[in-house]
Amino acid sequence: MERLQEMIMTVSQELSCHTTSRRVAEHLDQHDDLSHLRQEFFIPKISDLPPSDLSLVDGSEDCVYFVGNSLGLQPKSAKKYIDEELEKWAKTGIHGHTEGSRPWAWAEENLESQMAMVVGAKPEEVALMNGLTVNLHLLMLSFYNPTPKRHKILLEDKAFPSDHYAVESQIRLRGYIPADSMLLIKPRQGEDTIRMEDMLSVIEREGEVIAVIMLSGVQYYTGQFFDMQAITKAGHGKGCFVGFDCAHAVGNVELRLHDWNVDFACWCSYKYVNSGAGGLAGAFIHEKHIYTIKPALLGWWGHNLKTRFHMNNEMELQSGVNGFRLSNQPILLVCPLQASLEIFNKTSMKDLRRKSVLLTGYLEFLIKHYYCKDEFQPDKPFVDIITPSDPEQRGCQLSLSFSLPIKAVFKELERRGIACDLREPNILRIAPVPLYNTFTDVHRFITVLGSALSATEKLHCS
Repeated sequence: MERLQEMIMTVSQELSCHTTSRRVAEHLDQHDDLSHLRQEFFIPKISDLPPSDLSLVDGSEDCVYFVGNSLGLQPKSAKKYIDEELEKWAKTGIHGHTEGSRPWAWAEENLESQMAMVVGAKPEEVALMNGLTVNLHLLMLSFYNPTPKRHKILLEDKAFPSDHYAVESQIRLRGYIPADSMLLIKPRQGEDTIRMEDMLSVIEREGEVIAVIMLSGVQYYTGQFFDMQAITKAGHGKGCFVGFDCAHAVGNVELRLHDWNVDFACWCSYKYVNSGAGGLAGAFIHEKHIYTIKPALLGWWGHNLKTRFHMNNEMELQSGVNGFRLSNQPILLVCPLQASLEIFNKTSMKDLRRKSVLLTGYLEFLIKHYYCKDEFQPDKPFVDIITPSDPEQRGCQLSLSFSLPIKAVFKELERRGIACDLREPNILRIAPVPLYNTFTDVHRFITVLGSALSATEKLHCS
């Protein structure tokens, strides 16, 4: 944060303006080496967003889209690729399975090397298939083998509901009781995020009875980025398997799933990876398990491609994560994922992360400047950031709480062309995504936030 403040101070001095001036944001955008990537996406206009109130804003402007942590923007080439496959289906019918630039029978396999670079894995450790929760169940069926001595699953309290439900059902499936076998780790009393020393302490203390550690990479509610490498090392030290739901981490932070020795992971692709709602999900199994971990459920697509169509019903199982495939992947879901991964391929996660740290830090800087709690003005509306301030412990999301009613603030922001995300009970999630968001977006948001807070305060006091 100090380095960022020094940079902002230097820029403002060069421009002879205040550190909070929009000119600083415009300068940072002009010197952003990744700014061209924004042109690869469709940015919704304010007038096209249903909640917008055109009496308050200019509808012809691009909206401020800070909700890529829930649904990423559409890559411009996605429609082109989908149209190509619809045309191929119309003209060639069944021949589309094996012909064209993306044969339907193995189209997703052409993308796995690109996906592997985003998650820090070897291509053979990654499969694109199913949805996130389906993949989580398939992986847990093989990695969670409870015994009377070692039967617990460690996950964070208030994990994303899909993870919580999946873990509960896996425990019941194996004849155990969630109340006994689900070990939830919580923040300390009065705190919002989990301290790393507490996480490691729980693993050290309870590790002998933990079968699987199953955590988020980035926690969806708080935006906290867990130290996946340290957690994995600690878990392995106690004989546990360690897996992660990377739904909010993939495409957001630098992942090194292979180097960190993570046992397994899964993720959706429609948040930071921009594949569209319900897009094709991904799964990872470390190559060290290639001969020891087998799928509990088999499907035709887990059979070796070279002999798959011999139809002899003698399974020739693909090794590693590829053996976990069940069915051929929907080509219309492969297309937008290809469109997005091609954009990722024009840069690197290292460069995206570098910009993200600056972009999110700039947002934090402006929020604290304008909207921190003021002891000399106790009635002034204020904003609290519950996401860790340390860039190493967060991605691009900041989770905000307000002194004013949050639903009213959210409504006023939406009326003014801000796309963000309200999460119960009392958090607004703001995510400046480095692929397509700008420093000027951040400055616009801060300006609009002031108007939204003023409007909410008037309503609240009337």
